[in-house]
Amino acid sequence: MDKELFLYNTMSRKVDKFTSLNPGEARMYTCGPTVYNFAHIGNFRAYIFEDLLHRALKYFGYNVRQVMNLTDVDDKTIRDSQAAKLPLKEFTAKYIKAFFEDLKTLHITPAAVYPPATEHIPEMISLIKTLMDKGFAYQAEDKSIYFSIDRFPEYGKLARIDRENQISGVRIRNDEYAKDSVADFALWKAWDEADGDVYWDSPWGKGRPGWHIECSAMAMKYLGKTFDIHTGGIDNMFPHHEDEIAQSEAANGCRYVNYWLHCAHLMVNGDKMSKSAGNFYTLRDLLNKGFSGRAIRWVLLSCHYRKKLNFTFDAVAQAEDTLKRFGEFFRRMRELPESDSGSDKLDELLAQYDEEFYKAIGDDLNVSAALAVLFNLQREANKLADNGELTRSQGEKILALFRKFDQIFDALEVDAEHEDAVPAEVAALAEARVQARKDKNWAESDRLRDEIKSLGYMVEDAPGGKYRIKPL
Repeated sequence: MDKELFLYNTMSRKVDKFTSLNPGEARMYTCGPTVYNFAHIGNFRAYIFEDLLHRALKYFGYNVRQVMNLTDVDDKTIRDSQAAKLPLKEFTAKYIKAFFEDLKTLHITPAAVYPPATEHIPEMISLIKTLMDKGFAYQAEDKSIYFSIDRFPEYGKLARIDRENQISGVRIRNDEYAKDSVADFALWKAWDEADGDVYWDSPWGKGRPGWHIECSAMAMKYLGKTFDIHTGGIDNMFPHHEDEIAQSEAANGCRYVNYWLHCAHLMVNGDKMSKSAGNFYTLRDLLNKGFSGRAIRWVLLSCHYRKKLNFTFDAVAQAEDTLKRFGEFFRRMRELPESDSGSDKLDELLAQYDEEFYKAIGDDLNVSAALAVLFNLQREANKLADNGELTRSQGEKILALFRKFDQIFDALEVDAEHEDAVPAEVAALAEARVQARKDKNWAESDRLRDEIKSLGYMVEDAPGGKYRIKPL
């Protein structure tokens, strides 16, 4: 089987075969959170996509070095720390801690490095110096340092901007600005009273870095001047990623990133998520409603990363049911009878599904096709078990393949027991029902079945007089 990974490259606007700079190693940079509040589910849609990519790279045999920055100084963190009357570092520490707790809840693979912006100011100053020396940056009358997009002719190549119809010479000091603004952007923001006690000394006076320079400086430090993959939400493409490319390639004289991957927006109940619409949720909000982290993860994984994902409570409830049914299926595979007369077609079937799964993930992370493999294998295995054509050792082979698939999804928990112990009263009624069926006392059998149901359980009959008790 030819195991090749193909990814949609925003720069080329097509699906490209992935080839890493160093054979067997994939270096990836991820735009991380701005730690001024708890991350919301729109943020986690991006982080789950990036986790899927990380896992897919490993699935295809790459050693992955992922770097995810923590933006702990920008307009928002300064504004909100002042409103809270807390020092910047103390204010952001709360949200950094919460972010790592949320990553763990959602089973997101840890990055190799999580560099905070405030701990990499010297690297940013050094990069700005290089841009000044090469003539790509200048100091304006407000004492801030700006990158001149007119001095970088390739500006706009990621977002495909028509530069001829844009106004030159406009400067943007804010960290974030309108998506239709093409302007010189701040590399170093001179201190003013609104910054309070947040500043660092530099050759251009006291101030702080702009948002865009942070990612370039930290990516270069931990991944090199050119690396394999840069990811983020589609809203990061312009201006943030465009500005990263300009300042990095201007400074280094070489390509910054080979593959750019962006995920689409998350919607909630069909609308854009916003506090004013009443559909804004953090992960903690959902956990407080009783949903599990793995069900939320399942929903966030369920749609192709380049399509908008519509998040609903019904979808999470359905995910809980789906995962519960998988748990019951895995238990059934573990409890298959010892026998020498299993299906002679199983190995061929498993090899087929293994190949189909590789092809699905290799096709630009096609989760819909990958999920179809899971459900098809579950259905086929249940049919074989219903017909008495599976042995316990064959059940273990099926479980082993699901464990392999779960290297990608990490939500199935193949070997976990999620069902509560069956009460003794229910177990006794189930045994009495077995005897009633042996005696062909169907009325009594039906009565016992209904009584079991009234206690919140059901009996699932299996070949050979065997049965399973499951909660409703």
